[in-house]
Amino acid sequence: MSFPEVKTGSRRSPSWRERLHAYLLLVRLHRPIGIFLLMWPALWALWLAGDGQPPWQVVTVFVLGVVLMRSAGCAINDFADRDFDGHVARTRERPLATGAVSPHEAVAIFVILSLVAFGLVLFMNWQTVALSVVAALLTLIYPFMKRFTHVPQLFLGAAFGWAIPMAFTAVTGGIPGYAWMLFVATLIWALIYDTQYAMVDRDDDLKIGIKSTAILFGERDRLVIGLLQVLMLGLLAWIGLIAERGLFFFGALAVASGLALYQQVLIRERAPAPCFKAFLNNNYFGMAIFVGIVLDYAFAGVV
Repeated sequence: MSFPEVKTGSRRSPSWRERLHAYLLLVRLHRPIGIFLLMWPALWALWLAGDGQPPWQVVTVFVLGVVLMRSAGCAINDFADRDFDGHVARTRERPLATGAVSPHEAVAIFVILSLVAFGLVLFMNWQTVALSVVAALLTLIYPFMKRFTHVPQLFLGAAFGWAIPMAFTAVTGGIPGYAWMLFVATLIWALIYDTQYAMVDRDDDLKIGIKSTAILFGERDRLVIGLLQVLMLGLLAWIGLIAERGLFFFGALAVASGLALYQQVLIRERAPAPCFKAFLNNNYFGMAIFVGIVLDYAFAGVV
């Protein structure tokens, strides 16, 4: 999808439909992969915290919150990258890069969506409300980190993984040790998939001075991704043992391991299109683990 550039000096102002279309492109509702990558860890945590039966009102709040905060994150990310996106092939048609949306509009959308998400969290206990402030700060600062560090993915992982302590607090009022292990596993996962994502733009990023783990790892990118995949799967297996999960959970980890190997095959030549496909494949990775958790609780004591 693309939005026609509104040129400076044009006599015709965009219609409300064109303006709405531009806003939808800004928050990338047409590309929901980010929603899924944020949602899967939240759902893992909700089901583990709720022993397979989390309160549906809490699940609803988290699902809506995920959509809102991912959308808010896209708006502030494009604001932060407004001087760079026009120089990157994959991002040059984004609304801020084309002028279809102004920087002030992007900031306003970020604030509005964040406030709506915060309003939803007010239905939770006070501990979850307090943790949501950290989530908002992480969402705000992540897009600017690529100017200062080669590991902005750590901040992305923290932002995406913060739903885990929030989920446990919302359901149980506390955060057990293995919940923090799940947070670390999610942070590692973000390093994996966002490095694959950054491999797509590596050449452009080198030209314009953007930092990323793909640039930091260089020729060792596949090796580091592979080691991170092993580490994440090992952590998830350890969590499964602590949480006393069974056959379906560990079967899901076997499926996820196969998907990790498939991603390695995709990135073997470091070509942009297959690297992007590997990034997208992480949706199935997260889904497999969630399905395993759900089935494991559903058939507990049966198998």
